[in-house]
Amino acid sequence: MKDYKVFEQSIQINASATMVEKCISDRALMHRWLNPRLRCEPVGEWDTRLGSRSRFIINLPGIEPTLKNTVVEREPGLIVWEFVGFFKGRDRWECQPNDEGTKLINRFEFKIPNPLVKVGFEIVAARSTEQEMSAQLRRLKRVAEALYIQSGFT
Repeated sequence: MKDYKVFEQSIQINASATMVEKCISDRALMHRWLNPRLRCEPVGEWDTRLGSRSRFIINLPGIEPTLKNTVVEREPGLIVWEFVGFFKGRDRWECQPNDEGTKLINRFEFKIPNPLVKVGFEIVAARSTEQEMSAQLRRLKRVAEALYIQSGFT
């Protein structure tokens, strides 16, 4: 996508792709690894099927910037949310099974239409956004691996 900034990170998770995907698609589990300042609310009933909609809301002092999301790609092991709001882009989550469990790849590609917000993001939040993506992956890894052990490896 032209003029889009891309942050892509991956992590090896010692759990099945099915368990990792559950951590991404189950809203209660999602809130165990999302940034505590970020919440996800369904538009209608929560679902991650193609066409399902939700809102990601950032809790900041005095404001709550919101991204409206739609699931635009969905297959086993893959969820892609397309979003609009102060950012425009896609958040792609892909589970790749391997001998050790699952490689999870998160690709966040976006552009910021408002030039003032774009400059502010570059100065203040770009680096912390990448760091938080990495922290989210580590938290998700802990949740998925704990659930996998509790499940008896099913």
